[in-house]
Amino acid sequence: MSGYFEIENLNVGFKTFEGEKNVLDIDSLVLDKGETFGIVGESGAGKTVLALTILRLLSTPPAVIRSGSINFNGENLLQKTEKEMRRIRGRKISMIFQDPMSTLNPVFTVGEQIVRVFMNNKKLSRKEAAKEALSMIDMVKLPDAGNIMGKYPHELSGGQRQRIVIAIALSCGAEFLIADEPTRNLDVTIQAGILKLVAELQRELGVTVLFIANNLGLVSVICNRVAILHEGRIIETGKAREVLRGSRHPYTHTLLNAVPGGSVERVLPGVLMPGGEKGTSGEGCRYYSRCPERQDICRARVPDPGEISGTHTVACHRAFKGGEAGAKEYSGS
Repeated sequence: MSGYFEIENLNVGFKTFEGEKNVLDIDSLVLDKGETFGIVGESGAGKTVLALTILRLLSTPPAVIRSGSINFNGENLLQKTEKEMRRIRGRKISMIFQDPMSTLNPVFTVGEQIVRVFMNNKKLSRKEAAKEALSMIDMVKLPDAGNIMGKYPHELSGGQRQRIVIAIALSCGAEFLIADEPTRNLDVTIQAGILKLVAELQRELGVTVLFIANNLGLVSVICNRVAILHEGRIIETGKAREVLRGSRHPYTHTLLNAVPGGSVERVLPGVLMPGGEKGTSGEGCRYYSRCPERQDICRARVPDPGEISGTHTVACHRAFKGGEAGAKEYSGS
């Protein structure tokens, strides 16, 4: 079902002492109902800003939504009042935040926090809400739900806390789930368990998942399609297999090189080095100053998205020069 969730011409900036800084500039992003879609980019790319913009949780000011639309089930979320958004948050669209310790309230047990969600949003009695809370803890595969109900956040491990956050996010029947780097602060073995849980819940509940991460290899495990976000712009998108095996944008190559066990063992010189100028001073590609394959046209003009295949698009001047030139493959595990 195309057009279930669609972003068009979204432009978001922040007011600073140095003037207004552009943070998001997304021409188009479409998610189909029931799919898992990945957004990948380094820190500062605008991933979390995008998630907060969808839920209308940005503080305005300093944030300024200059233009665009975010259509969900045929309704533009940017035109909703705060009262209308409160009915949407949690019940239709929910979010898993990066750090469960800062998401959960340390002075209440996790059971009490789930119970309050049911009581406030579904108007259940405390007894009914407690029963539903036990069911949600079971759903996220935590053993001994009754014992977990009485624990405070600091008494649980990082993986357990993240499962509780997932339970809270899905407790009101949300059909669209934004997962903002839910495995960022977890070790590798716990990451695998959370990814497996998200994939199982997506299949069982039929929810649509927008999965945000900075690791392209991680996202490819559970996502149908992925989009690469660089300094607020989507520069490559397609099926996960297409982007991994036939990436065309130099920035995507850099992300792939950063994955341990990738086919390229050496990071291209200057590409991932800290410092230096970001973007360009003109209207060109924002990756220009860091790109090892840059050309004069890259500084002069912003590349328009071009179609590599039916689902694979790239916004890069170099990608289309010489036909197949620029394609690289990732063969890591």
